Amino acid sequence: MKIIVEIPDSKADFFIELLNNLKHVKFKIISTEKAQLIEEIKEAVDNLNLVKQNKVKANPAKDLIDEL
Repeated sequence: MKIIVEIPDSKADFFIELLNNLKHVKFKIISTEKAQLIEEIKEAVDNLNLVKQNKVKANPAKDLIDEL
């Protein structure tokens, strides 16, 4: 299982030390930008799933391009 956890910078060292002491836990530190990208992709996938379930109506790509 993968979990994204947001921690204040002031507590990061403590939390990393705690994780290092848990032998069954692997972790990787990612940038704020990468975490934001992951959240945005997750939101896009969730929206796409709603469209597939006919719970939300999709707008044609042409309409989006015309708005630009």
